Amino acid sequence: MREHHDAEDSHPDVWTGRATNRVQWLLALVGAACLALGIALAVQSAWTSGIVPLVMSVVGCIAAGLLVLYGTLAFVHVDLILDQDCLEVRCGHVGVPRRRIPLSDVVGADFIPHVTPRHWGGWGYRWRPERGTAVVVRRGEGIELSLWDGHTFTVTVDNAESAVRVIRSRLRAGAAGSAGSAR
Repeated sequence: MREHHDAEDSHPDVWTGRATNRVQWLLALVGAACLALGIALAVQSAWTSGIVPLVMSVVGCIAAGLLVLYGTLAFVHVDLILDQDCLEVRCGHVGVPRRRIPLSDVVGADFIPHVTPRHWGGWGYRWRPERGTAVVVRRGEGIELSLWDGHTFTVTVDNAESAVRVIRSRLRAGAAGSAGSAR
């Protein structure tokens, strides 16, 4: 699925990249365990202290399990798809949350050699007023887009330097195309 090329190659029509965090699978197992505990409590309960504590325990375990499962599986990996017109970021196996940024909204792109969850307050889809928005699924390299509205968008992705080269070349081509059509 990857179409990464070296610097001397022409840029592909569609550049794809991915970042994966295998540690998130451990957290998903914790969510599955909470879910299983809730189901086991509901099925095998011999509680004599009343129905309310049982219902609260079952609902609490199932809700916590589903929340942890969704929260971790949604950010096990991130896919970045860069075509001629836009950059699209899809998270997890379902592809949600998803963000589509038209290249016409991008001012510039920078390679960030070391993005960590600590910089953004954790894994996942993050927003910080002083920094912008980010999708962080693991430590390591990433790209930072500067947008026309003054905001930034950061995403961790393997081979981020290649993505930045492709984005910059498309921005230059777009600027040259718009300058040529203005004449």
